[in-house]
Amino acid sequence: MRNVWTIASREYRHYFATPIAYVVALLILATVGILFVLILWSTNQQAMYGATPPEVGAIVSPMAFLFLFAAPALTMRLLADEQRTGTMELLLTAPVRDWELVVGKWLGSFLFLLTIIGVTLIFPLVLNRMVTPGIDQGILITSYLGIILVAASFLAIGTAFSSFFSNQVSAFIATLVALVFFWWIVGWPAQVMPIGGEIFTYLELSSRFYNNFLGGILHLSDVVYYLSITALGLFLGTIAVEMRRWR
Repeated sequence: MRNVWTIASREYRHYFATPIAYVVALLILATVGILFVLILWSTNQQAMYGATPPEVGAIVSPMAFLFLFAAPALTMRLLADEQRTGTMELLLTAPVRDWELVVGKWLGSFLFLLTIIGVTLIFPLVLNRMVTPGIDQGILITSYLGIILVAASFLAIGTAFSSFFSNQVSAFIATLVALVFFWWIVGWPAQVMPIGGEIFTYLELSSRFYNNFLGGILHLSDVVYYLSITALGLFLGTIAVEMRRWR
């Protein structure tokens, strides 16, 4: 695990030296911040009517949409750039296992996105102190657990596609198309198919997040589902790296 952490820490520090990471962080934090201000304004307007306090899902839900674009941007260069510059050959001859390289690259991007998620915690915490009787703490926990699992799976898919290409733009587009397909489109056939639609619903990444995590419902099967997607993405990335080793 020492190799994994060495690669992850290197990637994590590298994000703070690249403009794309700052652009991603700014867009996420600015969007969530604007929504937070709008929520506070709406709450103040409705306070005289005894409106119920807003749910934390109003803050966390847009983050999943933003991650559809953030994940491809953060992962497109992880392995594709190594192949483009020719440093992949050096990494493959180093005393590092293929899975350690892939997991380390993914972990670095995950820690960076986790840092951004951690910063956004200030919004629901402030909201909790400004409304009465406060926000639902259970929903706060499950919502943030859900967005963390979504981020992990998105980044794993992006890491896999980055290992398939030597061009960052190609990796970005392929990852974005895959995420949009499995987040939005794959579930559509289930709405019109009387039989067999369950498989499309199962493949839809968004249903568990919106239907369960944002509603304060925590099922072990949902956690295992996102962890399985993460493991699958890392496995495919490892296979791609191994195939390049034996070329």
